[in-house]
Amino acid sequence: MTVASIDIGSNTVLLLIAEVSTETFEILHSTTTYRVSRVSEGVRENLAINGAREALLFATLKEFQSVIEENSCKVVLPVATNAFRIAKNAEQIINKIKTNFDWDVKIISGDREAQLTFLGAASPFHDNSKKAVIDIGGGSTEIVYGNKDSIEYKNSFALGVVSLTEKFFKHNPPLIDEIDKAIAEIDITIKPILDLPNPNDVIAVAGTPTTLACIKNNIRIYDDSQVDNEVLTDSEVKSMRVKLMTMTHEQVKEKYGDVVSGREDVLLAGTLILERIMNAMRLNQITVSSKGLRYGVVYDYLRSISNSPGRK
Repeated sequence: MTVASIDIGSNTVLLLIAEVSTETFEILHSTTTYRVSRVSEGVRENLAINGAREALLFATLKEFQSVIEENSCKVVLPVATNAFRIAKNAEQIINKIKTNFDWDVKIISGDREAQLTFLGAASPFHDNSKKAVIDIGGGSTEIVYGNKDSIEYKNSFALGVVSLTEKFFKHNPPLIDEIDKAIAEIDITIKPILDLPNPNDVIAVAGTPTTLACIKNNIRIYDDSQVDNEVLTDSEVKSMRVKLMTMTHEQVKEKYGDVVSGREDVLLAGTLILERIMNAMRLNQITVSSKGLRYGVVYDYLRSISNSPGRK
């Protein structure tokens, strides 16, 4: 059975096409595609997704629809996250998606996003040791701690690369004072994680760590296979943050290529968030993964059909 999972995030929209087996619950084949729609632009200030960003979202979904039809997907599982949790016109847009594509978009809570992200990132690991998953999004950041059997801690922080950039960075590049204020905001927001025990492994998903992994290895064209399981040390993250602090958005894009396209203006904010989380959790390194929410949605769907009445 072929399944499509769509993660409508605050900054990007991601598509997963997976050939799955309901007997083994393994993803046998997958392809990933992402586009930057940044639906969260101005949402915290205006409490609405603006028309230009909505139009870009629909253009992306139209593109994805073609891929989904080409792959004869039997099931389409779209979820929306922080921007849709905040925007007062979210339901209106979801109704339009239903009308145009016949897809039922679910707006998931921060807790649910954290659970599914953990499931997607941790499931490929065969051991059942304690892990932490960090998901730095456009409008929120999720941190989850536990193993495949139980989640001991999860939190969705109102802290994202787009929201942090819009709130603090008024200059290009930002002033030192703006950066200091952003750091203070991050540290106050993530204070609850200071008492977390040290996990065996820490997995970082989403655009910030995957992009930093590309920058570390001089990869200019993004490829999942080249970033999965890449290790970023605390000193490497700090070094990249120091460089980004002095660069304009245009310089970031020119220096690092297509891998930063659509992120060049928010990558510094994401790097700051990742660095401060690593400091708070006393981490020397993290493992980068391209997997996350959209994978968790597929795994969760497979669990649901395996437990449905009539299945053996």
